[in-house]
Amino acid sequence: MNVAPWALVVPVGLVIGLSLGALGGGGSILTVPALVYLLGQDAHGATTASLVIVGVTAVAGMTAHARAHRVRFGDGLMFGALGVAGSVLGSRLSAKIGSFVLLSAFAGLMLVAAAAMAYRAGRGRANYAPVSAGPVVAGGKYVPGAGTVLPLAAGPRAAMGPAGIPTAGRARALRVLGAASVVGLLTGFFGVGGGFVVVPALVLVLGFEMPEAVGTSLLVIAINTAAALAARIGTHVQVDWPLVAAFIAAAVVGSVAGNRLATVARPALLARAFTALLVVVALYTAARSLPHVI
Repeated sequence: MNVAPWALVVPVGLVIGLSLGALGGGGSILTVPALVYLLGQDAHGATTASLVIVGVTAVAGMTAHARAHRVRFGDGLMFGALGVAGSVLGSRLSAKIGSFVLLSAFAGLMLVAAAAMAYRAGRGRANYAPVSAGPVVAGGKYVPGAGTVLPLAAGPRAAMGPAGIPTAGRARALRVLGAASVVGLLTGFFGVGGGFVVVPALVLVLGFEMPEAVGTSLLVIAINTAAALAARIGTHVQVDWPLVAAFIAAAVVGSVAGNRLATVARPALLARAFTALLVVVALYTAARSLPHVI
């Protein structure tokens, strides 16, 4: 590889790490197009390298958040474990499709991620009140928007299923399983962390406060990337390890800086700026890959 692409490794890695640390996701989705279009990697090698980069960066960012007590390990391990099957399946599916099809699908994923991040930035934290959260009052009713998560069977009028399990509790469990499986599938197929799905899921379904959701999402990302990498062992995908190591070093520095930025900057402002970047990269990726598919 010539000097020019290598000169881009550090700034690109810093930007991706910064997003992971500050937003708990989103930045990893730029890793694959950066590796392909800026650093000259093939699509399948880029998705595998991305898993390594994103996984190590997530661990570094999670460590910083854990020191600030913003990681809920029990819930994060559960969510990550539920996504392992999706990670393995996604990795196997990814190996069976062509590079241009993969990149075209990736462009679509980036637009979805941009829309999700714009939605989060537009509505703000107040509208992420837990779906099934709130202190129980007389009659088993819930106070909308309250931050305390209590068992859904606490109220005497809680609807019960035939097995004695609250129906709302079953619906909540299915939402957790569905969200975790989608995140795992995205991680395995595209080599991304899926934080733009994990963070809202942790807030909406499990009732996390936003700082805890950001920190815990990095644990989920680390688990899913490890599972996806394990599924790719023996697939003979070529990875440029020196480049990956340099990328990781820059991304880890960016992740630590992003963690500090998250404590002083407005998350909505960061999300809006990153959303604009995602749209630009998505359109560029589509323009480069779609003509080869159509």
